[in-house]
Amino acid sequence: MASQWYSLVSQKLFLAKTLLETPEPPADSSNPVHAPVRKLQKEAVTQGSIELLLRARRLLLVMIARFYQKRSEEPSSVAELASLIGEQAPETGQLRALEQAAGSWWNYLDQLESAQSRPPAARKTVNAENIIAVSAEAGPDRSAQVLAKTLNAMKTFADNLEEQHGEW
Repeated sequence: MASQWYSLVSQKLFLAKTLLETPEPPADSSNPVHAPVRKLQKEAVTQGSIELLLRARRLLLVMIARFYQKRSEEPSSVAELASLIGEQAPETGQLRALEQAAGSWWNYLDQLESAQSRPPAARKTVNAENIIAVSAEAGPDRSAQVLAKTLNAMKTFADNLEEQHGEW
């Protein structure tokens, strides 16, 4: 039963990878009307990829619960998973470590989820008094390269779990 959840996690990761690898249409400098459409498509790819990664992370928690014969529970956090399978479970320790590590894929997804769940910050306009106040957007790096790196780390984690529990 847990392998069905592994397949679902893998599917979400594959779909995110497919989105991230979608080639950008060539820039048509002769027609500036297409620039806003390309920008919108790029944002849709980014946000869609992030949502698929977040969904895969949540399904990963359910997959782990199924490994421990928790057939109806669907934990949505490490704390909920720990209350189901216990703090002594190796997966709980691994996920707690990822949760605490500043540069981990889990922590990065927390940042993305927070950023994606809030409206964008109001931008300041440039004038003579605040010319320095305008800067790059704050928040986690949403580049395709960083999202792909996170995706690969998640896939490795899920693959390792499936392999370990498949041996039991």
